[in-house]
Formats: sequence, C-alpha cells, structure tokens
Amino acid sequence: MRKNKLCYWHKGCFSCEVCKMTLNMKNYKGFDKRPYCNAHYPKTSFTSVADTPENLRLKQQSKMQSQVLYKEEFEKNKGKGFSVVADTPEMQRIKKTQDQISNIKYHEEFEKSRMGGEAPTHHPPQQQNTTPVYQPPAASQNYCYEPEPVRQAAAAPPPSSGKRYRAVYDYLAADEDEVSFLDGDVIVDVQPIDEGWMYGRVERTGQQGMLPANYVEAI
Repeated sequence: MRKNKLCYWHKGCFSCEVCKMTLNMKNYKGFDKRPYCNAHYPKTSFTSVADTPENLRLKQQSKMQSQVLYKEEFEKNKGKGFSVVADTPEMQRIKKTQDQISNIKYHEEFEKSRMGGEAPTHHPPQQQNTTPVYQPPAASQNYCYEPEPVRQAAAAPPPSSGKRYRAVYDYLAADEDEVSFLDGDVIVDVQPIDEGWMYGRVERTGQQGMLPANYVEAI
C-alpha cells in the first residue's frame, strides 16, 4: 500500500524492486522512495556540465586565481634559481656594452700592472764636465790631453700636422699594425681609414699605427 507523501509497506511487500528479495530495516537502501537491495541499488553517474554564463564566469575566476597564485610563487622564487632570458635586440645591446666595459677595464688593469712592473728608474741628470782636467805627465811617458767634445742636444721634432685627437680610453694593440695608447694621450696626424678605424701617431711615445675611432675624440 503506497501513498504520495508517506509510504507504508507490508512486511511481505517490503522487497527489492528488481529481484523481489525480502528486505528489512538493516539491508535495504531507498532510492526515489523505493526499496532496493545492495546488488540492485541504482548507481549514480556524473553528468556533463553545460557552459552556462554562470559556469563560464566561475571558470574564468578560477583561471585568474591560478594566475595570481602562479605570479606570487614566481616572485617568491625569483631569486632562488636561474631563469631563461629571451635573446632580444635590447638584451644583445646590453650584453655588447658590458663586453666593451669589461674589455676597457681589462686593458686598464693590464696597463697598470705593466707600468708598475716595468717602470724605469729615473736618475737625476749628472752635469757633464766639459772643462779639460790637467794631468801631470808621468816620468817615463809624454802625451797630449784632448778634451772630450761637447755633445749638442738633439733637435726638437718638427710640429705635427693634420687632425688631432685625444684618447678617452686605454687601448692595447692587438696586431702589429696597431698602436697602443693610454687615456688622455694626444693622437696626431690622424687619417681616417674606414668606418671605425683611423691611422695616427701617439704624441707621447712617437709610435704610429691603426687605432679604433670610438676610443678617441677630436680636439
């Protein structure tokens, strides 16, 4: 006997809807207000969720939360490991500038060490005595003393012609046809060769050869 709201079962009618096995209060399972045994109890299955506006909004919100968590973890671990940097034109320019600065520092350290190890010792000039000294002749020898001729000072080099440049960095020659110079040296008789290179003479040392144009500036 059944009713709409409450169901009342006779003891003989209280059986499984499928196999008709007699049930009691300990071994029955109810589904949709009907009794079943354990073997024939209806299995629930998952159903697909429609892409409703509400579900799409929840999906987008979950995605944004995942991105926020990912950024937080990235910021926390940013200094704990290596990261891959894209080889963009800007990164290539920065890398090239750093290489040039490292090269300039290397030349500066090299020149300092070389000048520190090979610096010549300057002695005060000795005044040369050009007056002949009279020496009495020996008892058994007769000779005439001739004074040493006075040496004339070397003539000053002729004034340089052409363009003049001043070195803004130290440069160490990398080939036989190049010339080395220090920061502040004056380069004279400069002749441009091509884009990036010149030919000139270092006024301090008198050496001449090729030099990079971006290491000097016009005076």
